Amino acid sequence: MKLENERIILRPIAKQDAARVLEYRADKIANAYQGWIPENLEEVETFIEKNPAEFNQPESWFQLVILEKETGNLVGDIGVHFFGEENLQVEFGITLDKAFQGKALASESLNLLINYLFKDLKKHRIMASLDPRNTASEKLMQRLGLRKEAHFVKSYYQNGTWADDVVFAILNEEWK
Repeated sequence: MKLENERIILRPIAKQDAARVLEYRADKIANAYQGWIPENLEEVETFIEKNPAEFNQPESWFQLVILEKETGNLVGDIGVHFFGEENLQVEFGITLDKAFQGKALASESLNLLINYLFKDLKKHRIMASLDPRNTASEKLMQRLGLRKEAHFVKSYYQNGTWADDVVFAILNEEWK
């Protein structure tokens, strides 16, 4: 599975990506709202080994990497969670290297992915869960057309503290 447009390529994470993923994912300040901040290369390699062999497997998280098409630079990753008995719902999470933020790469990547999930895989609902202190991610969800569905107070234990959790979602029939 590979998706691309004029500027980016989305493809499954691979063993050769480990060092690069560690570079941007280990930044504790840039990734303060992330659930996973790896400490070493082995941790990333183990994470990659656990990636399912196939995309769109029920009750699985599948990790994609985001590549700049022109340079081939790995600039981030997207986790895609397929859930629900009918495998018609999807959750995603995105991490972008701070050096590549503010260049519309996250918007383009998620537009490409959401389009594929709705149009090709005929998913019913796509959602994202995030910490509301991450205002950039909230704005990204709104730009994509996702609606804020819920705000759970101190419902998520992460990095040693309780955090709020905000859920954004969109239905297939609402997608542009």
